[in-house]
Amino acid sequence: MESKPEDVLPTTEIIPLALPKGTEKLCELCQKRAYVQCARCRVTFYCDADHQQSDWIGIHKRICQLLIPIRTPSLFSMQRAGRIENLLKTKELIEICRLVAESKLSEGKHQDAVPAAQSCLRCSIDVYGPNTVQLVPAYLLLADANMGMGNLALVAELLSQAEWAVLKSPECGYAVHHRLHRSMGCLHTATGHFEAALFHFANDIYFASEEFGLDSTVTCGGYFLMADVFVKQGEPSIVHSLYTEVAETWHSHLAKLLQNMQKNPGMAEPSFDKGQQVEVDKMLRTILEFEQDDTRKEPAQLALVAHSLAILSFLGGDATKALGFGRMALGASQLIPNHDLTEPIQALLLLLSKDPQLTSA
Repeated sequence: MESKPEDVLPTTEIIPLALPKGTEKLCELCQKRAYVQCARCRVTFYCDADHQQSDWIGIHKRICQLLIPIRTPSLFSMQRAGRIENLLKTKELIEICRLVAESKLSEGKHQDAVPAAQSCLRCSIDVYGPNTVQLVPAYLLLADANMGMGNLALVAELLSQAEWAVLKSPECGYAVHHRLHRSMGCLHTATGHFEAALFHFANDIYFASEEFGLDSTVTCGGYFLMADVFVKQGEPSIVHSLYTEVAETWHSHLAKLLQNMQKNPGMAEPSFDKGQQVEVDKMLRTILEFEQDDTRKEPAQLALVAHSLAILSFLGGDATKALGFGRMALGASQLIPNHDLTEPIQALLLLLSKDPQLTSA
């Protein structure tokens, strides 16, 4: 995916690194010897302009100025109050890097997510030390980014480090276990070890349900990934059952969001960002395509998924797409006498008929 013009680092920000003889700095991304530095913060270094550009797009644009007090030694930073302040600032950096990496991953920008995930890991080591369970989220972010780029050997190494940290910390929570098993399941799916993948996804679902509840959209992500394994194994009946679970969970969640928006117009917003919306859209479209290709052609399931996509599109501000899915949902629901979704679908279509985006087209 091409970078937006505003994301590109101006060449004036790329300056040669001038250091006293015998002093050496390492590249922020690859840890090789650095030859250029950021002209804005002057505390971040790179082996070449390409790595500086990648880091700028990935995370440095967001945290450039935040790094200055953390990486600049001073008399204050050596005192107790200064160390505490730097610790708090580093924890703030960890959170920023985590959120940026997660957002880029949900948008499918795996390469752009690497710098943020690396910064998250580096800052986490600075705060918590090596081989601690607090590093696991950063390891998993890096693993997910490299999974998207096909670097499976590196993914296996990162997940091994994460697993070891978890094994050494039996007190770590359900959420950490859920995320670790989900990443392990994805790796085994990618390498064709389907039974191992199913084992990890089953554990993912268990730990996610303990942390977030059985009806959570987080938990149903495990069902969706498990269904992908059964698709590869040629088990359409099991796939249909798992997809039904996912579709019902998301339909319930989206219907509540729509209801809240109608009750509080201008105030209620979707409980997910643009990246998550793209991820959910992809998931529901996959289910819709499966149901359309399925020989059984269950209209109730088609109506449920199409209605979910219509609501998702409407909440995302795309009235045209919402109208298309809404009409598809209505057509499927009308094949079933007195279907309980027909009225909500018609209500959404009525809402869309008043949308200026459509009436002016």
